[in-house]
Amino acid sequence: MIFDRKKLTNDQLLDLYKRILKPRLIEEKMLILIRQGKVSKWFSGIGQEAISVGVTAALDSDEYILPMHRNLGVFTGRDIPLYRLFSQWQGKANGFTKGRDRSFHFGTQQYKIIGMISHLGPQLGVADGIALANKLKKNNKVTAVFTGEGATSEGDFHEALNIAAVWELPVMFIIENNGYGLSTPTNEQYRCENLADKGVGYGIESHVVDGNNILEVYNLLSELKLSMIENPRPVLLEFKTFRMRGHEEASGTKYVPQDLMDMWAIKDPVNNYKTYLTETGVLTPEYDEKLHSDIKTDIEESLVIANVEFEIEASYEEELNDVYAPYSYKDITPDPAEQSMRFIDAISSGLRQSMQLHPNSVIMGQDIAEYGGAFKITDGFVDLFGKDRVRNTPICESAVVSAAMGLSINGYKAIVEMQFADFVSTGFNPIVNLLAKSHYRWLEKADVVVRMPCGGGTQAGPFHSQTNEAWFTKTPGLKVVYPAFPYDAKGLLNESINDPNPVLFFEHKQLYRSVYQDVPTDYYTIPLGKAALLKEGTAVTIIAFGAPVHWALETLAKNPEISADLLDLRTLQPLDTEAIFESVKKTGRVIIYQEDSLFGGVASDISALIMENCFRYLDAPVKRVASLDSPIPFTKALEDQYLPKGRFEKELLDLLAY
Repeated sequence: MIFDRKKLTNDQLLDLYKRILKPRLIEEKMLILIRQGKVSKWFSGIGQEAISVGVTAALDSDEYILPMHRNLGVFTGRDIPLYRLFSQWQGKANGFTKGRDRSFHFGTQQYKIIGMISHLGPQLGVADGIALANKLKKNNKVTAVFTGEGATSEGDFHEALNIAAVWELPVMFIIENNGYGLSTPTNEQYRCENLADKGVGYGIESHVVDGNNILEVYNLLSELKLSMIENPRPVLLEFKTFRMRGHEEASGTKYVPQDLMDMWAIKDPVNNYKTYLTETGVLTPEYDEKLHSDIKTDIEESLVIANVEFEIEASYEEELNDVYAPYSYKDITPDPAEQSMRFIDAISSGLRQSMQLHPNSVIMGQDIAEYGGAFKITDGFVDLFGKDRVRNTPICESAVVSAAMGLSINGYKAIVEMQFADFVSTGFNPIVNLLAKSHYRWLEKADVVVRMPCGGGTQAGPFHSQTNEAWFTKTPGLKVVYPAFPYDAKGLLNESINDPNPVLFFEHKQLYRSVYQDVPTDYYTIPLGKAALLKEGTAVTIIAFGAPVHWALETLAKNPEISADLLDLRTLQPLDTEAIFESVKKTGRVIIYQEDSLFGGVASDISALIMENCFRYLDAPVKRVASLDSPIPFTKALEDQYLPKGRFEKELLDLLAY
C-alpha cells in the first residue's frame, strides 16, 4: 500500500492515526462483549475504518454525514462521548433513542449525524434534501451519505443520484464496496466493472478509491470538498474495501473463500497506516502505546458508566407522547372579508399564504412550476416565489419524500404534491418508515406535508381514482387530514403546514371545481383533530368525510323528515372521538359513510371504537356504507356501481327502521 502524505503535517498524520485507531479498539472490545452476551447485536466495520474516518476528518463538524451501521468511525470522529454510544447499544436512556431502536439507527442534530433505517435507500434522498437546504442557504456546506454496494440496486439509489444531478446538489455519495451484501458476492449483484461507472449515466463525476488507504481517502475528499464549494455538484465515490467480519456477528464468514480473507487481511487499513507512520518516523512506539492506553481507558471508564445506568422502565405516557413532535395550536382568525371560492382556489390560496408566512418553505412535485401542476393549483407560484422554492421534480416519489425529510432536518418546511394520491405507493416506504417514525425513534421532527389529490367520480380508472387514506391512518406518527369544504380546506392546510409533524393532506378531485363557499381572503387556521357538526338531529348519527359528506347532505335534503346529526370528521388522524361518542350517545344509531372500499377502511375502526365505548347507548347495530371491495373501475356505469352513493339512502332508511 502506497501512502502519499502530500502537504499533511506530522500532527495531521497522527490525528488521522488516532481517529482510525479508536474505532478499531472499540470494535475489539465489542467483539468480547458480544461473546459474553453483554451486547445483543453488532455490525462490525473492521477492515473498513479508513473510509468513515477519512470522510469525517475531511468535513467540517457542522456538515451533515449520513452513515450506516458499519461506520463507527463517523460517530467517534465527531467526538460523541463513548458512554452515550455504549448506552445506545445497550438500549439505555443516555443513548439517543430511549431504547426504541438499536445500534446505529439514530441521528443527532448536536453532532450533525443522521442515522439510517434498515431500508437503506431512503437516506440517499434525505441527503439530497439536506444538501438542497444548504444550497438555498448558500452556506457552502457539503453533505456526505454512505451506502453499500448492495443498496446500489435499490431504486432509491438511482432516484437520489438523478435528483442530485438535476438540481446540482453538493452531495458526496459514498459507496462502501466491501464485497458482499450479507452473503451475496458482488458478481451476483451487478454486472458493471465498477459501481462508480453508474455516475456516467447521471452526468455525475465519479471516482474509484482505495478504501483501505486513509491518506488517499482523506486527501481526495478534502480536495473534492473545496471543489464542490466552488462548483456545487454531486460526486459519486466507490471505495473498494472488504468486510473482515460477518454481516453481523451471528452470520460468520464461512461463505467467504479463505484466500480472499487472507488477501484483504494484508491490506488492513490500521496496521498498514501504523507501519507507514512508524517507518517514516512520525509515530514512535511510546506515543503509540500512550494512544492505545488512553483509548482503552476511555472505553473501560465509559463502559462502567453505561453498565451502572439503570435499565429503561416502560411508560405508556412517555411512549405515546413521543409519537408526535410537541406542537401547540395557535388560533389565527381572519379579517371578515370573504370571497366565493372553489375548493381548488381555497387550496391554492392557503398554499400561497403559507409560503408567504414561512419563507423557509419549499414545495416540490411533478410539473408544479411553470405548468402550475396537473390541476393548476400552483399556477403563478414561480413568479411569486421563484424556482428555488417551487421545484419541478423528476418522476421519483420515493426520493422526493426522502428529500422532504432532509429539508426538514436542515431547517425547512417541505410540501410535496403527489400528482395523484395513487402515485404515493412509490413513495410509501419513506412515508411510513422514515417520516412517521423519526420523532419516536430519535426525537427528530418531520416537518413535511404530502398533498394527495384523490377520489373517484371522474372516470379516471384504477390508477387515478383511489382514496387511499387507510394506508396511512394505521401508521403511528402520521397525521391524516381530509376536508370536504373550501373553508376547511384552506384553514386545515395552513395548520398542516404549521404543524412540524408529517401530514397526509387529502384533496378530493371531484370537489376541486364543483364546490363553492365563502372563504376568508386572509390567512387563518383550523385545528387538526376537530370534527364539524354540519346538521343536528336526534334519530341517527351520520359520520362522513370527503365527498360522502356532500352525498349525505343530498340524501338528507331529499329526506327532510330524517332528524340526523351529520358529522364531518375533517381529520382522520388524530380522530375526534369525543365528538363521535357525544353524538352517538345522543342518537343511539350510527351510520359511517366512506368512499374507500369497505374492508379495512377507516369506517371499520370507527365502528369498533363505537362498539367498545358506546355499546349500551346503541339501539341498532353500527352500519358501514362504502365502495365495493374491488379496484375502482373506469367506465361510468361500473364506477357508479362501485361508489356507495347509490346505496346509502336505502341503508340509512333500513337503519332507522331497525
